[in-house]
Order: sequence, then C-alpha cells, then structure tokens
Amino acid sequence: VQLVESGGGLVQAGGSLRLSCAASGSTFRINTMGWYRQAPGKQRELVVSITSGGDSSNYADSVKGRFTISRDNTKNTMYLQMNSLKFEDTAMYYCNADYKQYGMRFRSWGQGTQVTVSS
Repeated sequence: VQLVESGGGLVQAGGSLRLSCAASGSTFRINTMGWYRQAPGKQRELVVSITSGGDSSNYADSVKGRFTISRDNTKNTMYLQMNSLKFEDTAMYYCNADYKQYGMRFRSWGQGTQVTVSS
C-alpha cells in the first residue's frame, strides 16, 4: 500500500485547508487510516483516525470541533478538513494506513504535506 498526501500550504490563522491522502496498491487490504502530525522539535502525534467503513473516528482533543476526517473507499482517498486553523496546528501532516498481508499487520506512511499557519 502506497500513500500520497496533498493539500498542505500556508494559511492565516482562522483559515481552512483540506488535506487528501490517496492510496494505491493493495487498497482492499486497508483497515484503519489516520492522520498524524509532527511539529519541529516535537514527537509525531495522532490527529485523528477512522475505521475502514468510516463509521467511527477518534480525534485528538486539540482538534475536536475544528477538524473533520472522511474517506471515500471508491476513490481510495482519505480527507482531512481543517477549519479554524491555529498557529499551533503548524506541522508536517502524515497519513497512514493499517492493513494485513501474509497473516501479518503492516502500517504504511505517506511522505507528508506541510501545513503552516501564520498568526
């Protein structure tokens, strides 16, 4: 499974961005997907995850009410709508996908897309 993020950029505080994560390869094996972020000097942290059917998601407290995750399995794409962006949302955003193959569990990561929020 390969993942490619897009949609990052520079935005003013209070603005919005929509990130996309396009999956390819053995996409039928994908289960849970998620978005992580990593700011300079900080550890990578979970932003939100979503189940295979899109019926359940788990948000970090810092983004609840502002970010919305969704996935379109027909397009093998996951999205992150980010509203009311804050300076502290500035980070490299990565998507990931968990899947099973050969009886083992794997996690793929994208290369990341930079989000910069100016105050």
